[in-house]
Amino acid sequence: MARSGLAAAARVAHWADTALGPGRDSAGPDGKGTLSEATAERAARDLGLTMTQVRADWDTARLAGLVEVHGDSARPGWRLRAWDRDDSAVLRGWVALFDAWSLAHPEPEQHGAVADVVSALPQVLSFLQLSAGPVPVEQLLDLLEQRVTELRTERCEIPYGPQPAPAAEALAAEARAAEDTPLAPLLDWALHALASVGALTYGDGQATLTPLGSWAVWVKLEQICVAAQSPAGNIEQSAEAMLRGCAQLRPNAARDEYRAWLAARPVGSAVSELLGAARGDDALLRGLAFEALRVVGAPAEPDVRAVLDQPTLRPYALLWLAEHDGIDPEDAHEVLTRDEATWLWVDTAAAVADHGEAPMLVRHLESSVQPTVPALLDEVRAVGHPRTVQVLVALAAAHPDPALAKAVRRAAFQVHTGGS
Repeated sequence: MARSGLAAAARVAHWADTALGPGRDSAGPDGKGTLSEATAERAARDLGLTMTQVRADWDTARLAGLVEVHGDSARPGWRLRAWDRDDSAVLRGWVALFDAWSLAHPEPEQHGAVADVVSALPQVLSFLQLSAGPVPVEQLLDLLEQRVTELRTERCEIPYGPQPAPAAEALAAEARAAEDTPLAPLLDWALHALASVGALTYGDGQATLTPLGSWAVWVKLEQICVAAQSPAGNIEQSAEAMLRGCAQLRPNAARDEYRAWLAARPVGSAVSELLGAARGDDALLRGLAFEALRVVGAPAEPDVRAVLDQPTLRPYALLWLAEHDGIDPEDAHEVLTRDEATWLWVDTAAAVADHGEAPMLVRHLESSVQPTVPALLDEVRAVGHPRTVQVLVALAAAHPDPALAKAVRRAAFQVHTGGS
C-alpha cells in the first residue's frame, strides 16, 4: 500500500536521477530543490504528465525522502536507491510523508491557530485509530476544540507579571483572536492533508483511517510507550546529556536508552543533534554518538556521509558506513588509512584518559596498528591530534615499565615543544 501510494513520486524521482544527474540540469537555484519551469516542462513531456502532476509528485518525493535537497540541487535519497529491494525503505518513506502531512496541502491563510491544530491532531488521530471505523466530523471537531483549549491553558497565552500597557493589550488581543478562530476550516484542511498522503479517507461528513494510517498511528503510540519506559530517564535530555548519562551503562542498556531517546524525536533532528554532540571536545561522546547512530541505521546515512570531510568525525563516519554496508565490525577498520587509524587511536585514548582508569589506557596500547611502541609514537606525533600531548602524558604516568614511560614522556615533550 505504501509502495503504490508513493509510486508516482518514485517515478518522478527516478526520472530526475537519470535526467538531472551530475553535469546535467539541476532542480533549481532556490536552495529548496524546487523544479525550475524548464525542468518541470521537460519532466511533464517525458513522463506524459501535466505540469501540476509533476510538481505535486516532486513535492511528495522530497517529503518522503526519495530525493534530498543539498544547497541548490537535489539528489536521490537512500530510499530511492533501495526502492526495488527494500520494502522497509518504502515504508519509512511513507512514514516520513505522514509525519510531514501539514506540508502536503496548502494551509489556510491568515489563521493564527494552525500551530495549535497541528499540535492537537495526534489526539484526533488516536481517537480515529481507537474507533476503528468512520467517525463524524462533528465529533472530531468537538475533540479538536477540547484539545486546543487544553494546549492554550497549559502554556498560558498571556505571561504572568506586570506588562507595559501597550504590550499587554497586544498580547490580550492576540490571545482573543486565537480563541475566536473557528476551528472547523482548520480541521477540514487537516483532514484533506492527511487524505492526500493516504492516511485516511474523508468525505460525506466523516473520516476513516486507512489501514496504512491506522498502522502509522499505532507505531507512533508504541514509540511513545517505549520512550516512557526509558530505563535511565534521559528521554527529555539533550543529545550530549543523554550520551553522558549512557556512559556508565552496559552496551545493551545503552542501546535501549538510545532507542527510547530516538523514539521521542523526529529522525532528522535526532541525527543532527547526535552529530552536534560528536563535534564537541569530549572524545567519549564522539564514540557514543556514533553508537547511537548505529541504532538509527539507514536513515542516518546521508548525514553521516556528509561529515566525511570533517577530520574529527571522518574515522568514525568511515567505520559507521563500512558496517552499514555489511562489512563485519571486526574488519571495518581496514577502510581507514594508517593516519586515520592513528588519529582514531589517539581520540579513543583521550576518551579513556578522561573517563577511564589507568590500566585501560595501558591496554589500549595493544589496539594500535603499529607493530612497536616507537613506531606508534612516531606516527602519533605526526598525525596532529589536538589531544596528543595529554594522551602521551597520561600514558606515561600509567605505564608500569619505566623505560617505556620515559620514551613516551620524551615524545610528549617533543610534541609540546615542536621538536623532533
